[in-house]
Amino acid sequence: MVFLQYPSAKVEKKGGRTVGRQYQSVIMMLFVSLVMLGGIGSRLFYLQLVEGERNRELAEENRILLLPRRPARGTMFDRKGKILAGSRLSHSVSIWPIALPVDQRDRVVERLAQLLEIPKEEIQQRIASAGYESTQSIAIARGLSPAQTTALAEYASELPGVRVEAEAIRSYPNGDLAAHVIGYTGEIDEAEFDQMAADGRDYRLGDIIGKMGSEKSFESMLRGVWGGQQVEVDSAGNVLSILGEKPPQSGQNIRLTLDLELQKSAEKALGDNVGAIIAMDPNDGAILAMVSRPTFDPNIFSTRITQAQWEQLNSRGNPFLNRSLQAYPPASTFKIITTAAAIESGSFAANTVLPTFPNINAGGILFWDWNNAGFGPLGFVGAMQWSSDTFFYQVGMRMGHEPIIEWMRKYGLGEKTGIELGSEEAAGLVPDEAWKQEMLEEPWYLGDTINMTIGQGYMQVTPLQTAVMFAIAANGGYRVTPHLLLDGAESKQWKTSVGMQPETIKVIQDGLRKVVTSGTGTRLNVPTIPTPAGKSGTAEAPPFENHTWFGAYAPFENPEVLVVAFGEHSGGGGGAFAAPMVKEVLEVYFNGPSKTKKDEEAPPPSAG
Repeated sequence: MVFLQYPSAKVEKKGGRTVGRQYQSVIMMLFVSLVMLGGIGSRLFYLQLVEGERNRELAEENRILLLPRRPARGTMFDRKGKILAGSRLSHSVSIWPIALPVDQRDRVVERLAQLLEIPKEEIQQRIASAGYESTQSIAIARGLSPAQTTALAEYASELPGVRVEAEAIRSYPNGDLAAHVIGYTGEIDEAEFDQMAADGRDYRLGDIIGKMGSEKSFESMLRGVWGGQQVEVDSAGNVLSILGEKPPQSGQNIRLTLDLELQKSAEKALGDNVGAIIAMDPNDGAILAMVSRPTFDPNIFSTRITQAQWEQLNSRGNPFLNRSLQAYPPASTFKIITTAAAIESGSFAANTVLPTFPNINAGGILFWDWNNAGFGPLGFVGAMQWSSDTFFYQVGMRMGHEPIIEWMRKYGLGEKTGIELGSEEAAGLVPDEAWKQEMLEEPWYLGDTINMTIGQGYMQVTPLQTAVMFAIAANGGYRVTPHLLLDGAESKQWKTSVGMQPETIKVIQDGLRKVVTSGTGTRLNVPTIPTPAGKSGTAEAPPFENHTWFGAYAPFENPEVLVVAFGEHSGGGGGAFAAPMVKEVLEVYFNGPSKTKKDEEAPPPSAG
């Protein structure tokens, strides 16, 4: 037996009362501890044995889920308030990965793939990208058919973690009308998502974004702001209670400068021909119509597009290429710039007269006039009227290529026009000595200058740049910036002077008017179009058929509209092929329902 001993009997004797108090404290502490442990034990007994089953269900089956709510995308209108792109009600299906029971994952994916008619590997890839423990729902399919929606409801008990929701998807009520200008939307891919993240923009996988055209260019305005609900759900993904909600904020409605009726007329005029037509206000660059063929129906991208549909679309000769913004040789329409360069450089007086010939011999090479005969003595106005090649050959041979290149740049060639579709726009090409040496390892020849004077050779110009070129003639010497957004346009400066003398402008304008009254463009000389002026162009493109051009504006005295038509490898001549298209569009503008007046335009749309 071990006895507890104190250091001295003196302490025992005199400190008996102190020792007794220590024993009382220890006993009290033991009592309190027993009471606390008993309370905890009884609570554990209650939670584990009495309420154990219920708490296990709460812990294992119920989750807090954030259900994102997609905002309604802003509506796109034409200048008179007619809908170009809106939304329609549909349904989407998504999966909440964490609510998928481990032993049912494969079965759920297979059943879902069967009902939606999409490969199960695609669904598995989407889930794997987010992870099976993800607390975010993953979009699987949008734009469900009524049959698919019904089937998913019937099999709901076999699809834990699968949710079907009503949502608005993009709708284009006019089908393929103005498809290249309006564009289309689609689900963001990983490369786009990474780029958005790098730019600091708040996007998530599964978001719907503008992929092309105005849908892409005005994405930040049209998109809106996501909302969401914080909800409690069971293991099957069924909502038990809503814990909080933030309503989504709809995207902004916008008006484009397009005139739907004029767009229809331009589409009809181009028909099934490969090419482009542009109608533009020459005073401020507002695009009234823009057509490119072949085309596509953007509605097909509002739901899941199949591989067969994609292959069929691309079999039509690259229908996604906006030919209004692609570059080609401008042919004789370019004589507008050659005239400006000749007079403004001081190389020629405005009243210069030159003989014309069947051909010009330069360095032993014969450069022929288009009629193989010549036209006799001509000034700049007459040379424009008859589109004499040998007249402009002589101009180029005397002044050289430098002034032409200088004025090409003043007219905006070789750079993008500034239209909002910049990511789809080509800059074209202004060739010079440095370019030729670098690209072809050849010096600049006299023949290069001769070809340049009539818009042939290496130069490349887009139909939109050609429209800007005609606008400079129409508005008296101002380079305009083409644009599509109407709202707020009145507060911006859309044109700048190119610095031409009034005498030069008059020569160009008179020449373009003569083209229509008695030259190569008399097809436009009709009473239904008030005093038009214009110019044709035919560009050789061996071994293929010619490209054809025609550009015109009206009325001559106070221009309201200009139209440029382009035929890609259409054959024939610009006056014969493209001029009738321009005529048809101008007649609708001046006589049809598209006649645009400021007081007829719809007021700015409110936010969606």
